[in-house]
Amino acid sequence: MSRTIENVVCTFCGCLCDDIVVEVDEDENGNSGRIARMRKACANGRGLFTHYDPTPQPPTVDGRPVSWEEAVAEAARILDKADSPLIYGLSSTATEAQRKVVELADKVGAILDTTSSVCHGPSGLAMQAVGEPTCTLGEVRNRADLLIFWGCNPAVSHVRHFARYSALPKGTYTPEGRRGRTVVVVDVRPTASSRTADLFLQVAPGADFEALTALRALIQGKTVAADAVGSVPVSQLASLAEQMKSCRFGVVFMGMGLTQSRGRDMNVSELFTLVAELNQYTRFSVLPMRGHGNVTGADQVMTWLSGYPFAVSFARGYPSYGPGEFSAVDVLARGEADAALIVASDPLAHFPAAAARRLAQIPAIALDPVPSLTTQAARVVFPTACYGVDAAGTAYRMDGVPLRLRPVLRTARPTDADVLTQIIEAVKSC
Repeated sequence: MSRTIENVVCTFCGCLCDDIVVEVDEDENGNSGRIARMRKACANGRGLFTHYDPTPQPPTVDGRPVSWEEAVAEAARILDKADSPLIYGLSSTATEAQRKVVELADKVGAILDTTSSVCHGPSGLAMQAVGEPTCTLGEVRNRADLLIFWGCNPAVSHVRHFARYSALPKGTYTPEGRRGRTVVVVDVRPTASSRTADLFLQVAPGADFEALTALRALIQGKTVAADAVGSVPVSQLASLAEQMKSCRFGVVFMGMGLTQSRGRDMNVSELFTLVAELNQYTRFSVLPMRGHGNVTGADQVMTWLSGYPFAVSFARGYPSYGPGEFSAVDVLARGEADAALIVASDPLAHFPAAAARRLAQIPAIALDPVPSLTTQAARVVFPTACYGVDAAGTAYRMDGVPLRLRPVLRTARPTDADVLTQIIEAVKSC
């Protein structure tokens, strides 16, 4: 017997596609088994749902299965004993759990950082410096006739972005779909996305700031006294500048090619300023291509509750903001953290060697629905439910729109929020 659930939200990436159809196999008593089939989801989304095993599992301490009470007590002991605990992750969990993480960090005086610090943290710094002229993906779908993808490759990283939100869909003021839009890709090398573009500009590595500055000058009618900027001919930049000024509604989607290359937040500030200045001539917006399903939500919740989006220390009894000082990679690489709580993330698989080595040396607690390198090395592991698969919650799409997640499987696994609530209560008793 199978059950079909429509309009399911996929939490794999920041697109949060909410039109997924899921078929679940059930027994005669209505108990959920596994996900049998999915429609409309990309390969990444199908993997997230179909490879997930919802079977309840006990927590472990030093690899030994224990009761939930014992695991919670050990996690609380580790955090209470630590002089400088680090809490990291949050991008693949729901906002309900993210709120609990901030409460716990405040309680134990921890350094709290999210995956934003290694992806779009510079976008946050730029937004604080110059503002962010932005819009929703619905506006892009219905209005945009010029799309610029700078330093990102959505054909691989956000597989349904072109089809559902940007290049291909027919909207209210874009009834011709792809034929009514111009797609431009700016990157350091040809990509799967550039092969579908109307125009591809190959900028030299590390020269994005110069190219953006030249575009600002050309849009303002100034002359650029060079044949090329960042290996891009000035004639091509001038043509793009005219397209940007004359379009009806333009949007720039920017990725880690800007945020994690030379210039970082300065690159993003220059782009945000460029987009703001374009609004003197037409309607233009910019959107960061956020990666993980709820990394935007992590920034939102952190800002609500602490005033800052990432890299926050509660060690002084109040939140202190310090990108570079309180970023997880830097704190670990300098050997300052003496305990860690990792929530819905796998830093051991992605951090630089020095930071990963330190994380493997200190007592760590991991909350994750699936095994990872981090759960293998952690002292305490809580196998929790997966939000959007077997747990309800809330997540924010890359454009800041919140969506409600509803479970498609019925399991007895506790959520991240449940476990964090228990740890907070146990810390109070330490």
